[in-house]
Amino acid sequence: MTYWVYILRCGDGTLYTGIAADVDRRAAEHASGRGAKYTRGRGPLEVVYREACGDKSAALRREAAIKRLRRADKLALIQSAEERGQEKDG
Repeated sequence: MTYWVYILRCGDGTLYTGIAADVDRRAAEHASGRGAKYTRGRGPLEVVYREACGDKSAALRREAAIKRLRRADKLALIQSAEERGQEKDG
């Protein structure tokens, strides 16, 4: 099963990183207030990055690596994904 690592841009400009098997469904959960506590009240939310991983453990490792990045590096990652056409297969 493919899992995705995603980054949400919150309405206050912060970035939230997570994993999901279905990013669109998970983003809808965040938007409705049923997502992570961090994203509640920070809307509107926009998925700005998604990266496919082969399984859940790979997605968790990649999520941890992205979370360790500085904000500037996360923004560069988002920008490079947009230039490539948004989705990266991993």
